[in-house]
Amino acid sequence: MAFIANPRYLAQAATTHAAILILPEGVEAHVSPNVQAVLYCSDPYLAYARVAQWLYPSPEFPPRIHPTAVVEGKVAASAHIGPQVYVAAGAVVEDDVVLEAGVKVGAEATIGAGSWLGANVVVGARCRLGARCRVHPGAVIGADGFGFAWDRTHARWEKIPQVGRVVIGDDVEIGANTTIDRGALEDTVIESGVKIDNLVQIAHNCRIGRATAIAGCAGLAGSTVVGARCRIGGQAGLAGHLSIGDDVTIGAATLVTSSLPDGGFYAGHLPALPYREWQKNAAWWKRLAEIGKWWQRNKDKR
Repeated sequence: MAFIANPRYLAQAATTHAAILILPEGVEAHVSPNVQAVLYCSDPYLAYARVAQWLYPSPEFPPRIHPTAVVEGKVAASAHIGPQVYVAAGAVVEDDVVLEAGVKVGAEATIGAGSWLGANVVVGARCRLGARCRVHPGAVIGADGFGFAWDRTHARWEKIPQVGRVVIGDDVEIGANTTIDRGALEDTVIESGVKIDNLVQIAHNCRIGRATAIAGCAGLAGSTVVGARCRIGGQAGLAGHLSIGDDVTIGAATLVTSSLPDGGFYAGHLPALPYREWQKNAAWWKRLAEIGKWWQRNKDKR
């Protein structure tokens, strides 16, 4: 099965080895004899996603509690509890949940119905996951946020207790080795439909709006609020205490240091250059403030 969403690639329809081809509505293309069926639709990529889900469904996990699991909380009869899983006292694991090997669910945490937690996921005490969430291996939900006060007298850092939770809505997907810190006082909140890639850091007291997507290695500093339906590119960094509006797109490797209104596409990175050329440009970048002052002094003389 294959799809073509961009008309620039229509020529590849003639050479594909796929048996099923999904094409945009209203296009004409010479199709390879290998293709047995052509599906025309308004959004080929979305159609591909739905057909692929049908052809390759998620594996089924029968209800069970592995003999090596330690269950002190409440687990629904329909749940699947894998080897070496720990469910702490007061925790609730709802219907049809799958906890794969090594998952740790903290005291009084809740895992919503139909959710799947991959191997070695950790959910901290009192955190809540909604229904049908998918958390990939190694993710940590509810670790302490990075909160320390500087003690000048003793020249050391004093830890600030992190007493909030992480509260996650329904249909959220969280990538492998992603970390979402619990709030310092209030909760860190991930609203329904959010999709988070691998190796993302979300700091304490952040709030991520409904249906926002965050690509790998992005980092959100504490108390950042991101609106609904935003798209944050890989390696983007958002400084703390910012407010990002709805429907904002932030390009890969972009550093955001001020709040952004609704809508718009923001990018603030430089493409790679040959090293010598980069050195020459860097020499000018270091002098931009000086050049700007010179320009201000002389603009009226021109």
